[in-house]
Amino acid sequence: MPEHLLIIDDDTRLAAMLRDYLSANGYGVQTAASATAGLAELARNPPDAVVLDVMLPDLDGFEVLRRIRAGSDVPILMLTAKGDETDRIVGLEIGADDYLPKPFNPRELLARLRAILRRRGAPAPSGVLRFGRLEIDPGSRMARLGGQPCDITGHQFDILLALAESAGRILSREQLLDRVKGIEADAFDRSIDVHVSRIRAAIEDDPRHPRRIVTVRGAGYVMARRQDDEG
Repeated sequence: MPEHLLIIDDDTRLAAMLRDYLSANGYGVQTAASATAGLAELARNPPDAVVLDVMLPDLDGFEVLRRIRAGSDVPILMLTAKGDETDRIVGLEIGADDYLPKPFNPRELLARLRAILRRRGAPAPSGVLRFGRLEIDPGSRMARLGGQPCDITGHQFDILLALAESAGRILSREQLLDRVKGIEADAFDRSIDVHVSRIRAAIEDDPRHPRRIVTVRGAGYVMARRQDDEG
């Protein structure tokens, strides 16, 4: 059975073009021209991934994203205005898995969708990685701090897992983007920084002075092998 996608975008011409293109590439596609219609369709027929525009006629895409995230971890790719970095950062901070600025090449959208769907469905190693009170479980795709689940997205879990699997070794932003997206990305893309900030908020005792994920200026990030006071 083909994977099912939901496109929420009031640009009906663009939505129809994407529906035809994605359908030709083997996906089932439903479109909705408003936030209300999109949320109703998502509840009626839960998709495997959502393409969500920021600008909608009844609710903005950020509010739709918040409502979806209140009850679902479905992968979400947001469409933002070209060059509007604020929209991209806000979307990533409140739970988007990826973003794509308009105008875009449909092939890039397809590649990004395939990447987030692949991350969601890929089998993961079963061994739990432990860093003091922090546990990272690839099998269940969950991170726990002191036994409590950490509030991070699937995209952020992949970044955390990549850092944990390379604990003690610096990973550049480009390496992290390559590990979690599987496609080439701009070396100066700030999305990794936004995701790491969100991860730190979930796993660090003091996110302003991180001890688990450390920034190496000009090089990238490194996961500390252990925290001395946690054993």
